[in-house]
Amino acid sequence: MKLKRLALTAGSGVLLALAFPDPHWSWLAWVALVPLLVVALEVRPGAAFGWGFLQGAVFYSITLEWLYAFFRSYGRMAVWESVSVLGLMVAVLSLFTAGYALGVRLMRRSGVGWALAISPFLWTALELGRTHMPAIGFPWNLLGYAVSDHLGLVQLVTLTGIYGLSFVVAGYNALVLWAWRERRRKPVAIWAGVTVALLLVIGVGGLFVPKPVGRETAHLIQLNLPPETDYGANWEQRHAAELNALDKLSIEAGRSAPGLVIWPEAPAPFSMSDPLFAARARKIARETDSEFLVGVDHWRFPPGHTPLVFNSAVMVNPKGQEVFRYNKIHLVPFGEYVPWRKYLTFARNLIGGVGDFTPGKKLSVGQLDGGKTFSVFICYESIFPNEVRKFVDRGADLLINISDDGWYGHSEALVQDLNMARVRAVENRRWLLRDTNTGVTVAVDPYGRIRARLPEDVRAALTVHYNFRSGRTLYTRWGDWWPRLAGLIACLALVWNFARRRPPLRVG
Repeated sequence: MKLKRLALTAGSGVLLALAFPDPHWSWLAWVALVPLLVVALEVRPGAAFGWGFLQGAVFYSITLEWLYAFFRSYGRMAVWESVSVLGLMVAVLSLFTAGYALGVRLMRRSGVGWALAISPFLWTALELGRTHMPAIGFPWNLLGYAVSDHLGLVQLVTLTGIYGLSFVVAGYNALVLWAWRERRRKPVAIWAGVTVALLLVIGVGGLFVPKPVGRETAHLIQLNLPPETDYGANWEQRHAAELNALDKLSIEAGRSAPGLVIWPEAPAPFSMSDPLFAARARKIARETDSEFLVGVDHWRFPPGHTPLVFNSAVMVNPKGQEVFRYNKIHLVPFGEYVPWRKYLTFARNLIGGVGDFTPGKKLSVGQLDGGKTFSVFICYESIFPNEVRKFVDRGADLLINISDDGWYGHSEALVQDLNMARVRAVENRRWLLRDTNTGVTVAVDPYGRIRARLPEDVRAALTVHYNFRSGRTLYTRWGDWWPRLAGLIACLALVWNFARRRPPLRVG
């Protein structure tokens, strides 16, 4: 029996991992939780917690394996250090699937039907908890992302954020098990009706999604600079030929069709405090007669204190004036700073070559020539739905994401990161211009279509057409209202489950 439960639980983790890139067999997400639910419902609460932890450990070990190479190359960590940090992350994240399995098992006191009915609320609430963990919140590959490539289905996120899509997938898993266990006409009919409805939305729903026409122009420059952690004093001299080629590429693109020119976050010591780079930025803006947006390190030197460095985006106008700056607010733990530094001393190597960044505090909304507004979010910030939607809620009519994903190498993380950033466009009904160092550089319309894309690992300019949009979606206005409501419902159900004195009810 234990071997069967091991196979079911580990199989659940494998099936769920295969639903994400790569290979992104998204149909598996609709049944991947069923084996875990089967086990959770038939064992004691403590065992359910343990089996849920195992499912999470299998899933995260597969989908986050790229972090090992990231820690080894970017952080220059020893093998044991890389394994330790990755193991710690997997263990913490697995606590949430363990909590899900435990909650389902506890609800079984009121009957299997009730346990399955509450399970999607539990899952959704726990995803919100995973997002908001102190310092190490990591909403990477939430369940809804597995099916977000279906154009008709993903439109739900304008109401609920990605969490609503997770709820639908988790709920369908519960429905499958309920219909299979009951094997009566009514449960099977309900399952069949829901399945047909979902197939229609997935199959033909995208045909009814509007396809807006872009009338503005931007040039996304994919730098294709090699990842480096030790720049050295002569970095600009060593890369002079590459930088000159990038200047030429940017200026030619901007002259061919006037419009915003963008450089991404880059593995380079770009800073407006550096006179040589500042002159380069002003030259591009002047010679294209357009605004130039670029990722830089921004330095501050408080009197009597240690200098502060921010991961920033700045914009220079055609007159050579710096007219916009955003300092990245949500830094990468173990990448741009070390949380709980005094306890995790071995992880200090992770920032040894880059610097210990200071988080920004202001949600910046900039203006382009003509008064149209935009906001920038940088790299890792793209996976936090509630943080990106705040830019739009404060008036941004266009979203720009700059990122250096070269650290991911050729791993599945490249597509996973793109998959999550794309949903931010749909949640807020904004065009998204995503410019990266090595890929994936794209333009995404407000409904989630990728309208233009560059191949990875090339140095090129992607000329894209987009629009500015006003108005706010329900998700933009209310943020994470749905997962919070799901959490409230799950908590009330658990309280009721233990407070009631009636015999268990049979649902269905």
